[in-house]
Amino acid sequence: MNWLSAPVLSGTRVTLRPLELSDAAALATAVDAPEKFRWTTVPADEQDARDYIQTALDTPDRVAFAVVDSVTDRIVGSTSFYDVSPTNRALAVGYTWYSASVQGTTVNPDAKLLLLRHAFEELGAVRVVWHTDERNAQSRAGIAKLGATFEGLLRKHKPLAGGEWRTTAQFAMTDDDWPAARAKLLQRLS
Repeated sequence: MNWLSAPVLSGTRVTLRPLELSDAAALATAVDAPEKFRWTTVPADEQDARDYIQTALDTPDRVAFAVVDSVTDRIVGSTSFYDVSPTNRALAVGYTWYSASVQGTTVNPDAKLLLLRHAFEELGAVRVVWHTDERNAQSRAGIAKLGATFEGLLRKHKPLAGGEWRTTAQFAMTDDDWPAARAKLLQRLS
């Protein structure tokens, strides 16, 4: 199986499909509360969305998805696999954000179930990693709720706009953790 292809993944609440340049307007519209995205880069307008998508498509170890709400058939965010390493059977899940209109719904658990099922069961991953700004309490809590283990802080891990450096909180889940995490996600969706 090709680790760097973006399949269509369909769940109960969302469909994840390859992100395309033609999604720029819908992606920009999905940013319905820009003040909520303090710790995440989201597109400011349609041209910025086009640039965001092009960057994702041009990154060789990234597989970007549009998150489509099955209820409204609208794009409500984006997520990606990145740092994809078939040799190490590992990848990261990130660049994830959702429209404020679907935060707190089953969109995130359904999307994560699809991504993790694909990673562990289709690709044969042994390790999935998440990174978030150490100050992003909402993201850290959400990642931990998935069943990922906090592994520590990566100091001065990534540059931020304005010259500041981000300290990254790193979490991971292994194939050994996956059965229990899958059960918890299925319970959250039922």
